[in-house]
Amino acid sequence: MYATRPTLYGTRHAVSAGHYLAAAAGFSVLEAGGNAIDAGCAAGIALGVLLPDLVNVAGVAPILIRKADGTVETIAGLGTWPRSIPADLFMREHGGRIPNGVLRTVVPAAPDAWITALERHGTMGFGEIARHAIRYARDGFAVYPLLAQNIRDHQAEYAAWPGNAAIFLPGGNPPAVADKFVQSDLARTLQYMADEERAAAGKGRLAGLAAAHAAFYRGDIAREIAAFMAREGGYLTMEDMAAYRSKLEPAVRRTWRGHEVLTCGPWCQGPALLEALLLMERGGIGGMAHNSADYIHLFTECIKAAMADREYHFGDPAFVDVPLERLLGEAHLGARLAQIDPRQALVGMPGPMLNTGTTLPGAADRAVPLVEADTSYCAVVDRWGNAFSATPSDGSWNSPVVPGLGIIPSNRGSQSRPDPAHPCGVAPGKRPRLTPNPAMIVTEGGGVMPFGTPGGDVQIQAMLQVVLNVLQHGMEVQEAIEAPRFASYSFPSSFAPFDFFPGRLAVESAIPQATRDALAARGHEIRDWPEKTWLAGTVEVVKSDPATGMLAAGADPRRPAYAVVG
Repeated sequence: MYATRPTLYGTRHAVSAGHYLAAAAGFSVLEAGGNAIDAGCAAGIALGVLLPDLVNVAGVAPILIRKADGTVETIAGLGTWPRSIPADLFMREHGGRIPNGVLRTVVPAAPDAWITALERHGTMGFGEIARHAIRYARDGFAVYPLLAQNIRDHQAEYAAWPGNAAIFLPGGNPPAVADKFVQSDLARTLQYMADEERAAAGKGRLAGLAAAHAAFYRGDIAREIAAFMAREGGYLTMEDMAAYRSKLEPAVRRTWRGHEVLTCGPWCQGPALLEALLLMERGGIGGMAHNSADYIHLFTECIKAAMADREYHFGDPAFVDVPLERLLGEAHLGARLAQIDPRQALVGMPGPMLNTGTTLPGAADRAVPLVEADTSYCAVVDRWGNAFSATPSDGSWNSPVVPGLGIIPSNRGSQSRPDPAHPCGVAPGKRPRLTPNPAMIVTEGGGVMPFGTPGGDVQIQAMLQVVLNVLQHGMEVQEAIEAPRFASYSFPSSFAPFDFFPGRLAVESAIPQATRDALAARGHEIRDWPEKTWLAGTVEVVKSDPATGMLAAGADPRRPAYAVVG
């Protein structure tokens, strides 16, 4: 009913990614004999080149891996605040704001995350999987409509720093659709890492990967980053870089209808996906018609409850005691569900239950939330049954490019709260609370289904809608992805300035007007989206079915995402 593309089916391997050339990179690695981890890293690094407005090679890259033997691991791929930054800096000197520029910089995590994944579970070297990204950066690729639009919309921010302007405003103007977009400095940075690996080639694959890692975190790249930060008044140092390794953490997992749903920990918003899903199940969504007023209302109210608990509790578990077992336990779920009125929307979000909560911002006076660094996503399943799910991110218009390197060290500090007393408040050595949250389902039949999306606070909402479309409503993967979506903004945004839109519910126009009117009658403040909008997320999915031996893959046309199967 909804699909404009077919669901793709294959028997050996499949990749779906936020840009068609990233999917092609991952598929090339699979065809060359690489596994899902090799292919996922190839696609993920390529996304940092191909979506330079929304993903940075030196940004974040949370990864969730399930091996064919059932072993599950998450690689956080999220950097920490510099050790020397004062916790009260933004409250004391910046009026409770996190300004644009280098002060929001945390340790770049993505290069470490990709290399860690390759070291632990891959079969190839850095140069083998990065060669596609190097070529796309060196030789260029065609500007697509969303990239052109974002650069136009943020032309003033790109013009604020000479390094950014040189890349994004060549000749002083935003590029047009189909122009060639070249990132020569970025190509040289990645090539330098590959060359350092090659220099250690005689010592084996792991020694080569260690050399590529050292080139970024302890060698010339780290020196350039640290020197630039010092000149610009930032806090990131060589010592911060050299000490960094991504945390390896167990997945958070819960059973739902015989399936097992896997997310990363509360350093990101992944567990809120689980809480919302469990609330919906207990609220009876399984008996409701797809995208009916009852269905959308219950879904939205459960999202508000889960996002309230995200606001009151989630943060870096190394610094914050996050009561996950209680949040996902029967007593708390029952108490949250009891607060939901099936006939009336809650304006705002429910109050705290397990602590005293936090101070909420006032309602925003703008029409739509400010979206800062956005994201992309890639999913892979290989012929052996290994599955890979990763959500690389970090935008490029809020912080400066390091001259000569073509990268922006992770500006994800914008997702910490300026007040150090907040669960995700700023602290030296602490991780911000991340919106990117790769996920995966191990199906009742023994298949795997990695899935994810960009979209900031819309991510878990888009992901859950697609999951229900597939596993409740029986849609094929591509139809499930293209079905009309909706999203609540009735909680504080994860991005500075942390906009709050009590009661706001955005709805794609393919959902009938009568349904939207019924939702408005229940107290939802409806904002109409176009028929398909990139603001509703861009969900990518790969799903294996052991009963048929087939892999199904789909990609969201709301952005230039594509899937490839073999």
